[in-house]
Amino acid sequence: MDLNSLTIDAARSAMQDRKTTAVDLAEAFYAKIEKDDPQIGAYLTLSKDRAFSKAAEIDALAAKGEKLPPLGGVPVGIKDVLVTRGVRTTAGSKILGNYVPPYDCTAVARMEAAGAVVLGKLNCDEFAMGSSNENSAWKPVHNPRDLSRVPGGSSGGSAAAVAADTAVVTLGSDTGGSIRQPASFCGVVGLKPTYGRVSRYGLIAFASSLDHIGPFGKTVKDTATVLRTIAGRDPMDSTSAEVPVPDYVAELEKPVRGLKIGVAKEYLGEGLDPEVRKSVEAAIQKIASLGCEIVEVSLPNSEYAIPTYYIIATGEASSNLARFDGVRYGYRAADARNLSQMYRRTRDQGFGPEVKRRIMLGTYALSAGYYDAYYLKAQKVRALLTHDFDEAFKKVDAIVTPTSPTAAFKLGDKVDDPLAMYLADIYTVTANIAGIPGISVPCGETKEKLPIGLQILGKHFDEATILRVAHEYESRR
Repeated sequence: MDLNSLTIDAARSAMQDRKTTAVDLAEAFYAKIEKDDPQIGAYLTLSKDRAFSKAAEIDALAAKGEKLPPLGGVPVGIKDVLVTRGVRTTAGSKILGNYVPPYDCTAVARMEAAGAVVLGKLNCDEFAMGSSNENSAWKPVHNPRDLSRVPGGSSGGSAAAVAADTAVVTLGSDTGGSIRQPASFCGVVGLKPTYGRVSRYGLIAFASSLDHIGPFGKTVKDTATVLRTIAGRDPMDSTSAEVPVPDYVAELEKPVRGLKIGVAKEYLGEGLDPEVRKSVEAAIQKIASLGCEIVEVSLPNSEYAIPTYYIIATGEASSNLARFDGVRYGYRAADARNLSQMYRRTRDQGFGPEVKRRIMLGTYALSAGYYDAYYLKAQKVRALLTHDFDEAFKKVDAIVTPTSPTAAFKLGDKVDDPLAMYLADIYTVTANIAGIPGISVPCGETKEKLPIGLQILGKHFDEATILRVAHEYESRR
């Protein structure tokens, strides 16, 4: 039995039936991390004491013949923007290089309460700002499918760990596509829930009205299992919604026949790689063959999504990152003569170039005399984009699009062209702006054997439908 390739169900069954133990499973994953991760760079910090302590708990339950919890003994990885009590959390930044949080992110706490074994913290673009995982202050992440290419960003480490079999499932964050785009590039499944479905308590903020926490997995069922575990109201996060959480795994078994699936013409236009187009169109035909009705819809304001997103996101980042000043925690410049100089030098030395770029853009957009022209106008366009989805969802149950306009590009290809890098998220940012759920599921490969992702978008708090469609498509491919 190849322990590293197991899904959640297979891993739990193997432990429940005493074919393996949680400790053996954790040891197998740490062995694979030691062997393969130096070339990939997905892990920043390992939490072996915490992992083996939890694994021993699960083995004690299994030895008594007790039923294991939903994630009992399952090895997982956590993106390094989610705080973990007693385990270094850097957000991929030197300014938090020595930060050890005193508490756990709610999503992590819920994973562990469900029996998950946390292997360690996963590499990411600094403060989740990037589309290639080349903005990490520590090292870039390499795509396991082709080490010369990026894994996508900002949750590149989370996607790469699942693709490389160095975690069964992982948690990432998605502010403009940072779960779905890496999932597409690495050939795994990635789910961004509805805004408010999963608590953001303990997520180091990038853009608070756009940030989401969600899972990566080898299969749609694995992501559904994790979402069922981490979703739900949290009194520690006032933006988490008091909306009932369905049994997403049970919902997968409902038929998709008769569902209306929208295809947005704006997402299949100029700039889409021909190989990606071919795979996505074939996936749409496959979904039609499952008994779904394909309906053309229009999202006319989509052309404004990227500029709208980068004004709102940078404005909120400018505000959120003001707290990193060298006073309370994190890095502090050692050679400052006074408080003002300490602030400046700490932030100059601690932040990387992409973070500085976004702070400056956001500060400008929020500044006196420019707020109305930029940030306020962007929020008005945000309302128009949300209205586009509301109107489309009056006609259809879900919308399918490409996840990304291209497959994974080469490391270094877009580092010096920020606009080209930002356009890698052109099909994903709209879901964050509108707060709707989206999932990326593999739908083919290029001639170079690079994965291609299909994105399925749904109505607010209707993750169950997009999971059903993704699961049915996955099982019939």
